Amino acid sequence: MIRIAKRSILDTFGCAFGGYLEKPSKIALELASQVTSKESATILFSGIKSSPDLAAFANGVMIRYLDFNDAYVSQMNGAGHPSDMVAALLAAAELKQRSGRDLITAMVLAYEVYCKIADVFDYTGHGIDHTTVTGMGAVVGAGWLFGLTPEEMVHAIGITVGGNTATRQGRADTLSNWKAYAAADASRKAIFAVQLAKNGMTGPSNVFEGRYGFFKVMSRKEVGPPKLGEPLGIRRTFYKRFPVGQFSQTVAQAALEARAFFKVPDDIQEVNIHVSRTAIKIMADGPDKWRPQTHETADHSIPYAAGVVLMYGKIEPEYYEDPYLHDRELLDLVSRIKCIPSDEADNPELANLCELEVVLKSGARKTVRVEYHRGHFKNPMTDAEMEEKFRLMARKHLTANGVDNLLRLIWGIENEPQVSNLVAATRV
Repeated sequence: MIRIAKRSILDTFGCAFGGYLEKPSKIALELASQVTSKESATILFSGIKSSPDLAAFANGVMIRYLDFNDAYVSQMNGAGHPSDMVAALLAAAELKQRSGRDLITAMVLAYEVYCKIADVFDYTGHGIDHTTVTGMGAVVGAGWLFGLTPEEMVHAIGITVGGNTATRQGRADTLSNWKAYAAADASRKAIFAVQLAKNGMTGPSNVFEGRYGFFKVMSRKEVGPPKLGEPLGIRRTFYKRFPVGQFSQTVAQAALEARAFFKVPDDIQEVNIHVSRTAIKIMADGPDKWRPQTHETADHSIPYAAGVVLMYGKIEPEYYEDPYLHDRELLDLVSRIKCIPSDEADNPELANLCELEVVLKSGARKTVRVEYHRGHFKNPMTDAEMEEKFRLMARKHLTANGVDNLLRLIWGIENEPQVSNLVAATRV
């Protein structure tokens, strides 16, 4: 369990390095830098101190921006990113001078709340954004680090759940910067809720099961109790090989393998991609996914991701910007891609299944099937592969010695007396 948590911390910090200098991160950093606090938390890489909630927000935007951090597909086929909560946990751990082992405990706890609620509540089916559940997990993990009493924890959860519900419109149609900061905002609110409860503020009672409780209002059918405990939720999270939405992980891998079937992209007549209905609902739900106009729409588009990999043999964040977004040859290829619902992929155990069929102008048909992408918990990346991904992003900002030192701290985080030492080691 400790090793899994450390791999998640490694991946999360690497993704934050990747998003550090992007526009939404700069906006969040600038706002946070304008605020000082007697009790402060540090913004990664910059060393800037701000109020704990705004530090959590800035760090959360960096973690999320590239859509490269870990993911979880629930038993309800809902999808989300548990490591978004690390932003709140870092702020709480630093503020309360908690150890690296404490951070690991809080992570396992937060992940458990997030994953197990997602397993019983069909938030996607009800138009609720997964960051609503992010806030629930974050407030429990941060609350534990703050040392909340059971009564205070109930109030912190009530404050968070009773007043913070996000809808999925932020992930429909043309996507905006909101995709990068929705989870960061959930972490920001979680920290504030914990601070309120710690200082004696009370929250709504019976926030889940009351007359107007969360599940009764937000769900059109009964929600069963989550089954906490083994297998713990953190065991079923997975990491990303490609910087794309999670339902494109298998798609990108299948497209990469399909390149062996043709010499040039113009040989392709059409491409048929068979994926789950949830995948289509999230990442192929309208014409904007075939002609994305923003970075956020492009990295959340199955047809665009498939087109990029089929054409270039790779996919990097640069492909979500101009000139690629308006490249006629690329968009022509994307227009020949169809996304088709797969009954088999609707099984939660095969939620990321992709069957990609390439139909060539010669009449030949070739199919690639990918059930579990590299990084899925059933096809895990090695520690060396995780480090390679981390180094790819961290070396853009740190010296080689700085990268090695940070890796040493992360792999030994359970022995670190204070999490603040880890945060300080990210300074660029």
